[in-house]
Amino acid sequence: MKITAIHHTLVRVPFTEDILWGSGRRIGTTRLICRIDTDAGIVGWGETISLIAAVPAVFSDIVAKVGLGYPVADVERLHRHVLGAGYYHHKRAAVMAIAALEMAMWDALGKQAKLPLSSLWGGRWRKDVEAAAYLFTKDTKQLKERIGRFLDAGYETFKVKIGFDEPSDILLAEASREAIGARALRLDVNGAWTPGTAKRQMERLRGFDPAYVEQPLELDDLAGHALLRQSSSIPIALDESAYTLSDIGNIVRANAADVVLLDPHEEGGLWQTIKAAAICEAVGIPVTLHSGAELALSQAAYIHLAASIPNMSLAIDTERAYLGGDISPAPPAMLSGRFQVPDAPGLGVEVDEDAVRRYAVDGIVGAYLDSERQDWFPVKPAY
Repeated sequence: MKITAIHHTLVRVPFTEDILWGSGRRIGTTRLICRIDTDAGIVGWGETISLIAAVPAVFSDIVAKVGLGYPVADVERLHRHVLGAGYYHHKRAAVMAIAALEMAMWDALGKQAKLPLSSLWGGRWRKDVEAAAYLFTKDTKQLKERIGRFLDAGYETFKVKIGFDEPSDILLAEASREAIGARALRLDVNGAWTPGTAKRQMERLRGFDPAYVEQPLELDDLAGHALLRQSSSIPIALDESAYTLSDIGNIVRANAADVVLLDPHEEGGLWQTIKAAAICEAVGIPVTLHSGAELALSQAAYIHLAASIPNMSLAIDTERAYLGGDISPAPPAMLSGRFQVPDAPGLGVEVDEDAVRRYAVDGIVGAYLDSERQDWFPVKPAY
């Protein structure tokens, strides 16, 4: 089965409320949606995150051109082909673009085999997938109100953005612990701390018993994260440091993380994510999935990954509660904070092509910076 046509559309789905974090204010999610046609008459769909304008440019200029005529099963070769065309120089931009086509190839393969993707990756290790509630606000009253809604929906794991400034780090952690009781609490810094700040804040946060603190230092500082692990009893999770397969190898060699957050868009595909998880499994590191506000296609892919990877044992991040729409009439179902695993072939998601056209945009808005603070821009580390 070979690819006979590749189509892509940039879409933006608005959020029901703005998402505030240390790198700015997000007003919606911009995604690149890919459709492939094949000589077997099977259609495959894929999706990737588009935080920067390089993603659609790399997709149209190289990924789509390389992929046309490709055997659908050659996902590893496609990944290496694009990087080998010179994009290894710009790996972090290239991997997001590769991921959309690679996902569509997997979707078509699953449909050809008449199997859900989790069955192609070793079968279901777990019957459903726990999701972590995601909180984005600097206001503690608003934080508690939002936590209350997630508690009512049955969530048991909570991830809270901190990294705005030193006082709010502690206030947000304290308010979260008060609201969720003994449930799991994750604190995400997004690389805002200097090493000195990290030492102080980790000690102050210890009393709130976080399951882990995510990305306390700047993404390139693996040595700093390794030292922080030695000085603190709080587990360290890495996300921005863990984009590619090479990044995972570097993290393991540096002993820099207790937990790794993977993202198939930032790894360069579903297969690369499976390989990255295996590296972590070999050294006893549990993994989970980072969320960038996935629409139905990527959300289904996440669920298949989490259902089939043994050491993806922690609740996966999700921003679905903030989406003001979707491109599927029936996105993956959630019950009491847990995703049900799709059992239809491939991704198991139907795409509404009218919705794709309705949400289509020409460019990317609302990923970084902040429209309400015109002269402000994020600096890492910030304090």
